[in-house]
Amino acid sequence: MHGWEIALLIVSGAFALLVIALIVPILRLRHTVDAATRTLRDVADATGPLLRNVNETVENVNTALGQAQTSLDGVNVQLARLDNITDNIQHVSANVANLSTVVTAAAANPLVKVAAFGYGVRNAAARRRRSDEESEVRDELKRRRRRPRPFGA
Repeated sequence: MHGWEIALLIVSGAFALLVIALIVPILRLRHTVDAATRTLRDVADATGPLLRNVNETVENVNTALGQAQTSLDGVNVQLARLDNITDNIQHVSANVANLSTVVTAAAANPLVKVAAFGYGVRNAAARRRRSDEESEVRDELKRRRRRPRPFGA
């Protein structure tokens, strides 16, 4: 035998030993791949109904959102009406305030005049009474002075 034949026998023996050593892990790997394949098949089988349930849930949520949108549209219409009512009330309030100012101005001037006249009449009557009383007192004092007083009094 030649040297290269011996080397070839050694390499082929080493390759055979390597193949024999790798058979066990390759067989185990085959079992692992089979288990993974079964698991993926089970997941695929369970995913179909799960996705159908998710689709139904999404459809129900979309229906609920549509109903909520309809309700919000109704609320917005009512709020627009309420805005109109509020604007009308604001105009009415402004008109009432203006009317109140006009009535106050119209009534205040005559009332001030009547109050001033009443005050003047009361003062004139009071002065007249005081004047009458003072006149009576003066007359009484004059009469007393004219009368002769007795001695000893």
